[in-house]
Amino acid sequence: MRKNLLSNITGPETPKADSEARSEYTRRGASRSMMISIDEMAENAKKMIAGDAIVNLDPSLIDGSFVSDRIEDNDEDYIALRDAIKERGQASPILVRPHPETEGRYMIVFGHRRARVAKDLGTPVRAVVKNLEDIAHIVMQGQENTARANLSFIEKALFGKKLREMGQSKETIKAALTVDDTLLSRMLSVAETVPPTVIDVIGAAKNVGRDRWEELKKLVAHPAKAELARQLAQSDELLSKKAADRFNYLLVQLKATRKPSPRQLKSASWAPEDKMVRATYRCTSKTFSLSLKSGSAGEFGQFISSNLESLYRAFKEEKIRSKTGDRTAK
Repeated sequence: MRKNLLSNITGPETPKADSEARSEYTRRGASRSMMISIDEMAENAKKMIAGDAIVNLDPSLIDGSFVSDRIEDNDEDYIALRDAIKERGQASPILVRPHPETEGRYMIVFGHRRARVAKDLGTPVRAVVKNLEDIAHIVMQGQENTARANLSFIEKALFGKKLREMGQSKETIKAALTVDDTLLSRMLSVAETVPPTVIDVIGAAKNVGRDRWEELKKLVAHPAKAELARQLAQSDELLSKKAADRFNYLLVQLKATRKPSPRQLKSASWAPEDKMVRATYRCTSKTFSLSLKSGSAGEFGQFISSNLESLYRAFKEEKIRSKTGDRTAK
């Protein structure tokens, strides 16, 4: 008999439901059966919440979830929620579980912002208390916040990444995010490729969807672009922009900066017989950089810089002679 992962929470399945689940198991195999169990587990628990007693809890006794699914709170959205609750009261209860490690405390499954409002207003928070295991906590938190909080693509991707790093199964993560294998793979690829410092600065990016995040991912997949993205993320130009504009600015800058092709880039080194100095240079069609090392590098560099005027005149005279010689040869 297929074991119900949360039978002590959701109650026994009906004979009909059990028969349907068995039939699905036969047709699709163990993986499909596990997926159904997780989905049914969350759905049944949600239904039970509607009929459960609602209690008033002291917000100071409530801790946040053991896994975060938000990058940041939108101040305007939070203020609007706080004002609405202050005027009309808390319409929907939050869901908490007895804290798995600290007796007498609770852990939020969903409803973090409503709990924060209650704490700010100095009022009790209306809550349903349920005994949930970690897997049920994760699925219910993910599904509720995905539907209610309108989490952005990158917030969902980071949530999925955190769950995988915690050792959660693919089935659990897909159920929590309500996505399929393909979309989950794309989410994880973005979350793992874009540097964390860049994501932190960009923020939730509510208006940026999957396609544009994947465009950014493809750019920063190149180490040079990734390093440039990190530098831009700390630049005054980007930090001075509104949060909603930072993604666009970063993407435009990365696309505008193109790496020279191998045919454009030349590099070489030179050293005299006495080995007192060593010079290396890199040259493209528009730039030239010279680096001097060893004991006499400083003196030789000063000599070059103090003679730039005469060296440039010699360079121009050489170009004139070259052109004259070309015409004579013709």
